[in-house]
Amino acid sequence: MTYRVLVSDPLAEEGLEVFRRERDISVDVDTALSPEELRAVIREYDAIAIRSGTKLNRDIIEAASRLKVIGRAGIGVDNVDIAAATKKGILVMNTPEGNTITTAEHTISMLLALARNIPQANASVKAGRWERKRFIGKEVFNKTLGIVGIGRIGRIVADRAQGLHMNVIAYDPFISPEAVSKLGVEMVTMEELLARSDFITIHTPKTKETVDLIDRKAFSKMKDGVYIINCARGGIVNEEALYEAIQSGKVSGAALDVFNEEPPKGNPLLKLDRVICTPHLGASTEEAQINVAVAVAEQIVDYLLRGTVRNAVNMPSVSAEILNLLRPYLHLAEQLGSFTGQILQGGLRTVHIEYTGEVAQYGVEPITIATLKGLLSPILSEDINYVNAPMLAKDRGIKVTEAVTERHEDYSNLITLQVVSDKEELTVSGALLGRHNPRILRINNFLVEAVPEGNILFIHNEDRPGVIGNIGTTLGKNNINIGMMQFGRDRVGGMAVSLLHLDDPIDRQVLEQLQNLPHIIRVTQVEL
Repeated sequence: MTYRVLVSDPLAEEGLEVFRRERDISVDVDTALSPEELRAVIREYDAIAIRSGTKLNRDIIEAASRLKVIGRAGIGVDNVDIAAATKKGILVMNTPEGNTITTAEHTISMLLALARNIPQANASVKAGRWERKRFIGKEVFNKTLGIVGIGRIGRIVADRAQGLHMNVIAYDPFISPEAVSKLGVEMVTMEELLARSDFITIHTPKTKETVDLIDRKAFSKMKDGVYIINCARGGIVNEEALYEAIQSGKVSGAALDVFNEEPPKGNPLLKLDRVICTPHLGASTEEAQINVAVAVAEQIVDYLLRGTVRNAVNMPSVSAEILNLLRPYLHLAEQLGSFTGQILQGGLRTVHIEYTGEVAQYGVEPITIATLKGLLSPILSEDINYVNAPMLAKDRGIKVTEAVTERHEDYSNLITLQVVSDKEELTVSGALLGRHNPRILRINNFLVEAVPEGNILFIHNEDRPGVIGNIGTTLGKNNINIGMMQFGRDRVGGMAVSLLHLDDPIDRQVLEQLQNLPHIIRVTQVEL
């Protein structure tokens, strides 16, 4: 049998050669397909290799009648409808390791160029001027570099910065200090990092928690004359607040590789001399392009010809037969993990998963991995997959344990997730009702029966008359429709939780209105 592979974005020749040397693989390269044309031809292919240019939405995936695997040459898979692919049983792979070093090196390059005004001085000399006094720079020697997010890329940046004899501090609530102590990096709070840093560089994924992480309030806590570098994702640094901070002199300069809108159009930051920019070049080196091209091609070939799964975003590495049996449990476990990860406060420290009944009969390791993927996804966004979830948990000093018990008297299968952070302990239980109906059944001492999908508003409140009415009135005034509601309380007049399924997500302003209502303890928006 010959498998057909479509390459719809530019891919290094070395990657194409991986396909071409396989007798049972036929590869077509067409990087100029419109969405309509792609939808028409994708039904002819077993695999597709993409970068960031091709958008595989639900409509296109539905038309892919024989597609088995989508391979993304790079980390981000936000241009793929993962839910639609998973529903059709299409494997989605990425290459998370291919551009780690190059992104870190680009960060250091931007830092030095920013400190020494290199782009501005270069333009001045080429314009016929010789302005030595205008471009007096700053030494990085003995300066403090604050790293927001000390994952794979952040750790390499720390290592390179230490080579420049910078003092490196870092903030990452999801990594224990012990896990990075060997790096010689001091772990601090976000407030300490903002107050102490001469340079601040961003290396956290873009999630709903990190959007506008560096906002006006954050800038107000920084040293005067601080420098900002962002080679992670646009939107983590609030661009309007950054513009104001530069204009006021609070920020001496910024180096940006990423923007809210790419390419940036009419962005006032581009008009500032103290801002240097590159067009999302973090992964753009010859070596990185070759690395991710070869990696994605080898992964696609291995899967098509040998059934080997590597760097899968949406499926574990098990046989097709077992996968079909496990799929409902994997979905339940991942949704439980994601829900728990989004309502948990503080940095995750320990995870204990208890399996009760038939859920454990096919082996719990893939289900544990699915749970970890769900737990870490709100933190790490697209960086997390079924292959690296256990490794990333270990790297962050998270202790993971499992237990299997006899059948529950009320449920033939039950997954209970007990997590501990540096701020709280949380227990969440769920089960399948039938074969394909996952439910959240318990949150700490509160019994509920909630469907783990869609936009959920999780509210912890005192059990008092009028609380639910106030919530409904507030949402109604903001034109927010409630699809389903579930409630649980520990005792009459005690504490309670509410889970409201909303038709659409709500913005920060509405969340603040709800949080300020009487008897409300905490409001969290969950997206599943």
